[in-house]
Amino acid sequence: MFRERVRRVILPPAQENIDKLEKVIKEGNYYGAQQMYKSTSARYVSAERYSDALNVLQSGACLQLDKAQITCGAELSLLFAETLAKAKVSYDEDTLAAGTCERCGQTKERCGSPFPAEFFGLYGAKETRDRVRKIYKKFPRLSVPQHLDLADDDDLQKLSEAIAAAKTRVEGCSSFLKAAIKWSAEFGAHRYGSPELHDMLADYMYSESPEVDIGKVSFHFVRGRNPKKFASALVNFMGKCYPGEDDLAIVRAILMYLSLGNLRDANKLMDEVKMEVELKNLNFPSSELTQFVNYLLLTLQRDALPLFNMLRQTYKSSIDRESTFIELLDEIAEKFYGVRRRNPLEGIGDFFKMMGGE
Repeated sequence: MFRERVRRVILPPAQENIDKLEKVIKEGNYYGAQQMYKSTSARYVSAERYSDALNVLQSGACLQLDKAQITCGAELSLLFAETLAKAKVSYDEDTLAAGTCERCGQTKERCGSPFPAEFFGLYGAKETRDRVRKIYKKFPRLSVPQHLDLADDDDLQKLSEAIAAAKTRVEGCSSFLKAAIKWSAEFGAHRYGSPELHDMLADYMYSESPEVDIGKVSFHFVRGRNPKKFASALVNFMGKCYPGEDDLAIVRAILMYLSLGNLRDANKLMDEVKMEVELKNLNFPSSELTQFVNYLLLTLQRDALPLFNMLRQTYKSSIDRESTFIELLDEIAEKFYGVRRRNPLEGIGDFFKMMGGE
C-alpha cells in the first residue's frame, strides 16, 4: 500500500506532461505524441488521478485535431469520454464531482491533506460539458468537392479521397459522442443520454456524412431538443433523396418522436417542416402516409384507442411501406394507451444497440 501511494505521489502534475507533449506535436511527431498521450493518461488513470488524465487527453485530442490528425484526435477524444465514465464524473448540472488534490491527485477525503479547500480543484458538471463541446468543435467540417469531371482520373481520385476522409471524420466524431452520450446516461442525464450531445451528433452526421442515413440522423435528433434544426435537415434531405423517400423521412421522424411519448415535439416538427417548405416554395409531400400521420397527431391528443386502431387498419398498406413503422406504432400504442406489446422484451436495449451499431 505504501509503495503504491508513493508511486501515485511521484507522478508529475498533468501540465508538465501537457507542455512536453505539445512540443512533440509542434515538431510534427504526431504518432510518437499519440503513444505518449495514451501511456501518460493511462498512468494517471491507474493512480486514480482522473482529473490529470482528462486534462492530458483533452489537450492531446484538441492538438491532434487542430493538426488535421483526425484518427489520432478521435482516439484521444474517445478515451476522454471513456475516462469520464471511469471517473464517475456526474453529468447533473446541479452537482459537483469530488475535488482532487493538485499534488497527489486524490480526493480531499482520501488525501487527508491539511491544506485549505481552495487547494482542491472542484470539477463542475457544466465545465465537463463545456470540455466535451470544445473537443467536438475541433472536429473539422469540410465539404466534399463539387462540380468535378468524373471522367478525369485526377478528379475522380480527389473525390474518392475526399469521401474517405469525410467518412473517417464522421466515424471518429460519432464514436466520441456516442461514448459521451453513454457516460451522460449513466451519470445523471436523461435515460437516453444528454439531449445536447444527441443534437451535436445528429448535426455532425447530417452535415458531414457523404452518404446520409436519415434514419440514424433522426434517431439522435428525436433524443435532442432542436425540432427546428431537425426540420431544416429534413427539408434539405427532401431535395436530395430518391422520389418517394421524402414522405417516409418525415413520417419516420414523427413516429420516432411519438414512440418516445413526445407528442409536443412531434407536432412542432410537423409545423416547422410545413413552414420551411412554404418559405422555400417547395411542395409538402402529399401521400396517404402523410395523411395518416396528420390524423394520428390529432388522435393522440384524445383517449381514443379505437380510433387509433382504425387508423392503423385503414392505412395499413401505406404503413407497410417500411417495416419499422409497425414496431414504432406498437411502442406508441403502449406509451399513449397502455397497450402491452405481444413480446414485452421487444425494443429493450434498442437504444444502446443503435448507439453501438451505427
